[in-house]
Amino acid sequence: MAPQPPTDRKFHFRARLGEHAAVPSWSRIDKIARCYVVAAFVIYFIDLFRQTRDGLTDGVGRPFGDDFINFWSGPFLAWHHRAAEIYDFDAFHRFEQSIVGPHLQGYNYSYPPMLLVLTLPLAFVPYLPGLALWLAGGWYAFYRALRLAMPTGAALLALATPSVFISAVAGQAGIWTAALFGGGLGLLDRQPLLGGGMLGLLVYKPQLGILLPVAFVAGRRWRALIAAAATAGTLVAVSMIWFGPEIFAEYLQRLALIRHFSLEDGTGVWHRSLSVFVAARRLGADVAAAYLIQAIAGALAALAVAVVWFRDASFGIRNATLVLGTCLATPYLQDYDLVFGALVVAWLWRDPQMAAVPPKLLFAACAAFLLIPLFGASLALATGIEFGPLFILPLFVIVTRYGLAGRSQIALAAVE
Repeated sequence: MAPQPPTDRKFHFRARLGEHAAVPSWSRIDKIARCYVVAAFVIYFIDLFRQTRDGLTDGVGRPFGDDFINFWSGPFLAWHHRAAEIYDFDAFHRFEQSIVGPHLQGYNYSYPPMLLVLTLPLAFVPYLPGLALWLAGGWYAFYRALRLAMPTGAALLALATPSVFISAVAGQAGIWTAALFGGGLGLLDRQPLLGGGMLGLLVYKPQLGILLPVAFVAGRRWRALIAAAATAGTLVAVSMIWFGPEIFAEYLQRLALIRHFSLEDGTGVWHRSLSVFVAARRLGADVAAAYLIQAIAGALAALAVAVVWFRDASFGIRNATLVLGTCLATPYLQDYDLVFGALVVAWLWRDPQMAAVPPKLLFAACAAFLLIPLFGASLALATGIEFGPLFILPLFVIVTRYGLAGRSQIALAAVE
């Protein structure tokens, strides 16, 4: 069954938080959030304006809309029978220069061919309106998904979550990914085929769907598993028929280069990563050792997700464990991916089983998880250390602990 809002008799998490002086009052948090939203909008439009100094670039390599240039160029070339240029670095770069101007860094299309199918509508919209639709449509989809978890207050949280700003500035797909996670997991109990189908669309970012099969199998969500597999398989088949099987070979060649330059030896881009793998590399581990550490973290995260989904964990704890576990299991996690952090907080916010958690502890852990995208890159650049996992792990430990306890034990602890 879908989660029910807490009642006065059962659970007043907001009231319990308000009882503690160490937790800011909610009126103060609301004011801070609204001020942040205004500031974020101003900074974002100033940033866009700076990207018009030379054509549609800032004159030193960054285009108007940043990574959106890739999301728009890929489907445009695919629709105009130029798919062979998408994974050809030089040809793709020349095309993007023709759109925004010659002073453009080496942006590239690093996504699987399935995303070309999903983003096909962008091929029929000019670049600038396309950016507006990308941002506005993505935010609205995310907001609607967040409302499934948080019917009241969703708009402010959807605007004030720091990673939403980070994703918008980067022109990235974080809000779309969060919308699919939120919609899919939010509908999983009531409409498993639709929920599973939405989660199957995450095949365009397979590194973020790495634990979905674990959750589905452990939770015995067979219809959702079938729907997700069918959706992903259909996207693969359509893209293979449309572009030919050779495009997958080209993508895999590009993926090997990206893995080396952006992940294994990504000294110029590591500061935006929040994964265990990159944290290990920043601490001096070689590639093999970092992969081993990441594999251990991934195995432990997968085990926690499997047990929590297998047992009688509540809706919010179950979903939060899956998303937080994914953050620890994937070697490639960027700051703009953590838009789904708002979903985690919303799920836990409305979950009666979280009443047993000390409010100050839960508040601090949620705040750390939401805020790391805003400060993580600066901290990494200043210190040379990646702190991301340290901001994710506390909330994961809390949620997993109560997920493993089971509903009956948590309810007893809350009464006591």
